[in-house]
Amino acid sequence: MEVKNVKLDQPYSSLDIYHSDTNHPLPGLVILPGGSYNQIMERDSERVALTFATHAWQTFVVRYPVVEHKNYEAAKVAVHQAFDYIIHHVDELDIDVDRLGIIGFSAGGQIAAAYSNEKPTYAKFAALGYPVIQPLIDKRMGVTTENVAKLVNTQTPPTFMWGSAKDELTPFVDHLQVYADALIKHDVPYELHEFGTGGHGIALANRYTGIVNNDRIDTHIGKWFPLFLEWLTELNLI
Repeated sequence: MEVKNVKLDQPYSSLDIYHSDTNHPLPGLVILPGGSYNQIMERDSERVALTFATHAWQTFVVRYPVVEHKNYEAAKVAVHQAFDYIIHHVDELDIDVDRLGIIGFSAGGQIAAAYSNEKPTYAKFAALGYPVIQPLIDKRMGVTTENVAKLVNTQTPPTFMWGSAKDELTPFVDHLQVYADALIKHDVPYELHEFGTGGHGIALANRYTGIVNNDRIDTHIGKWFPLFLEWLTELNLI
């Protein structure tokens, strides 16, 4: 595997590329970590990228502006530039553009949702893990965002979502339920899992992410990963 970092034109932004040599194009996944715009969480970034890579994916992590440079609109621009780079280098990156998607965690889930609702978008599917949907914690994060549920349209790609009933930062009724209602209204294929265990920021919920996430391991909510792969297979997206 070749791992490299490419600077994006958006200041304080870059794209981590995890490229596997292959005889035929593979599915691609653009990953947007969480961190409340104060950091890029390791639990949601490289460890997620490498896990998907073991399932024969080409993976990418967008490092959008955080800390003193944090800005929601700038983060969205960084995602656009990341996808543009991937599309312009699709042959050398060995990607099947018809199987290119996006996944976002927490604040990264809000940015991922925003990009997936763009017309047009290169994302053929989206996955949102315990995402921020409405701008209810903007003050806490120190940014100005938007209600991305209002961006959902008939061209929004199929979307997989999961969260925890124990999540106090982005509770179901204020975030996932609002987004699910918008997907239903616009007849967008979706799957939603609200687990009774876990919590916010659980990542893969296994030992691999747990060692950088305060030993947070939960085999039940961790089932989102195989469920996501199964869902994509059922939709012929991988």
